[in-house]
Amino acid sequence: MPVTVARIKRKAAELGFNLCGLTPAKPSPTLAAYLRWLRRGMHGEMRYLARTDRVRRRQDLREILPGAKTLIVVGLDYYARYADEATLSDPARGRIAAYAWGLDYHNVLALRLEAFAEWLTEASGVKPAQKVYVDTGALLERSHAQQAGLGFIGKNTMLIHPRRGGTFFIGEIITALEFDDYDAPQRETMCGSCTRCLVACPTDAFPEPFVLDSRRCISYHTIENRGWIDRELRADFGNWIFGCDICQDVCPFQRFAEETEEVAFLPFDLDRVAPQLTDILMSNEPSFRAMFRRSPVERAGRELIVRNACIAAGNWRGKVAIPHLIQLLYDDSALVRGHAAWALWRTMELDSSKLLTDLYQREDDERVRAEVEALLG
Repeated sequence: MPVTVARIKRKAAELGFNLCGLTPAKPSPTLAAYLRWLRRGMHGEMRYLARTDRVRRRQDLREILPGAKTLIVVGLDYYARYADEATLSDPARGRIAAYAWGLDYHNVLALRLEAFAEWLTEASGVKPAQKVYVDTGALLERSHAQQAGLGFIGKNTMLIHPRRGGTFFIGEIITALEFDDYDAPQRETMCGSCTRCLVACPTDAFPEPFVLDSRRCISYHTIENRGWIDRELRADFGNWIFGCDICQDVCPFQRFAEETEEVAFLPFDLDRVAPQLTDILMSNEPSFRAMFRRSPVERAGRELIVRNACIAAGNWRGKVAIPHLIQLLYDDSALVRGHAAWALWRTMELDSSKLLTDLYQREDDERVRAEVEALLG
């Protein structure tokens, strides 16, 4: 029996994928816009995106896989109704983006895609060259997914399915197999005159529709930016400590989102969704790993998440956090010490002057000293 598109889609459903589409392995139609985005520096500190080899692969998928003919794109829902908005927005808690509530999606999807690729080899009987990707390859995967019929691109740059919303993961198999009947592309966009996502962004990260300036994005800063966060942005982060869902949550199409049936993406408890900030602030390496074991948050590491929790604590201004913030002024990480100083100033104001002056006098890291100088004027 030949490997047909219909058989491939049935197999995708058997493996638990909610969406599947096939598109020729051609350059993304948004490639030129992506290159302009890079030239404008909107990728921030994600310099790997602009590497010559990665740009070359996006321009020609045969640079990734010689003989590439087809992209099989799959989607897997992760949406879960686990906590109400009041709990998620509690300033005493650190909010985590919904995609990271369960186990690390890279591992979940990669295992299934590898099984999918093995089935393709067996079913085709020709051992085609193939490569599996989950959010790591040099692919403009949302654009390719749109070409495979999985959704349209929203003004928030997210892939949105008109009947499922945007809360699903994407994975790909690049294969040398070729087919006669590929899926028709979804409409480029279905946003119309709606601007809810653009208006809702607290940091104004969208300079125009369909363009995200990472340098102002909460998700970028709490995950990708491993350095100092601009003081002008911190107060707008609210209680987000890993990612951000605002531009997705306000999307009208999100009302169609279906709860995932994938148990791996369901949180174990509330600490995987919105942990108490004080628990994060007083964590050490072992307790941090235990709290977020096998979660995408674990990959970020303690230093990054504690830095983010300091910003959330500064926005909360809860007195109960003060002893933990004082302790963090002695943390091994200069990044943590500096952001803890900011949080103390926000919480205690002038009452923190003695603590910050003492930090300045013993500090040998210039960034921390500059932070304290800015706070104390």
